[in-house]
Amino acid sequence: MDERGAPGGPVGEHRLDGTDPGWVTWRAATAAELVADRVPIEASVDRRVESNRRWWDQMVPIHAASPFYDVERFRAGGLSLDEIERGEVGDVRGQSLLHLQCHFGLGTLSWARLGARVTGVDYSAPAIELARRLAAELGLEARFLCSDLYELPDRLQERFDVVFTSYGVLTWLPDLARWGETVAGLLRPGGRLHLVELHPFAGMFDDETTEVRLRYPYFRGAEAIRIERPGSYAAPAAPTDLQVTYSWPAPVSAVLGALVDAGLRIESFREFGSCGEQLRPWLVLGPDGRWTAPPGWPAVPLLYALRARAG
Repeated sequence: MDERGAPGGPVGEHRLDGTDPGWVTWRAATAAELVADRVPIEASVDRRVESNRRWWDQMVPIHAASPFYDVERFRAGGLSLDEIERGEVGDVRGQSLLHLQCHFGLGTLSWARLGARVTGVDYSAPAIELARRLAAELGLEARFLCSDLYELPDRLQERFDVVFTSYGVLTWLPDLARWGETVAGLLRPGGRLHLVELHPFAGMFDDETTEVRLRYPYFRGAEAIRIERPGSYAAPAAPTDLQVTYSWPAPVSAVLGALVDAGLRIESFREFGSCGEQLRPWLVLGPDGRWTAPPGWPAVPLLYALRARAG
């Protein structure tokens, strides 16, 4: 489930593991270390993306069994899309819709249930395999493609009415400019991108303590954030073999800039002070079933949604 500044400069990592006292520490690799490792900067970034892909492969059966995704409810006819996603995208009946970073396909199949002609894309082969099995089991017409997002221009020759992507997608992407170009190339003239994303402001706060403190950077540089911990957002207590992931901050300015530079026109941008999951331990559950800042706090942006259109 995501951001892009072009890699360059010395290779560095924010190390956030069990030995971290809670604040980000950073050390750039020395020239000697780079020579000894024999890995150019671009390959190092690819190595981190590959590490993430293996982690997502491992998460597929764990997530599919988790209450967070509630596959049985979906099997019974439910939708995995929340009111923000459905409200932002609107009526999709008869439209071609491409769902980027679709994981194991519940969102994609939800759009199929709502009448769209859907294609889901993810770089995890086990995720795509499960998505195809679910589509066949439930009799839903959907196409799923296992592909790195950046390779799509070479693998998909068609263009779509809607490109959709949501919730935690951008921080997994090392190059936002290339993401914008890829999205623009997949939209037909007049087609639209709908992005619903976790707000990067909320993403700056520590996610392992109820103490409210800053931990992660807002802006991105050449370095990735390295996180080592078991489990995932959907199954925190799940035993896992692979526990290291890498992410890249996705500040709002970089996201908007990537889309504008790719030739898309930003039509709407909205921020929300509530979300459907407990992004940080200090959020509280409201009577509407959504998580917000505690009573007495000023409003905190937790999500944003944008619509951009191809010319």
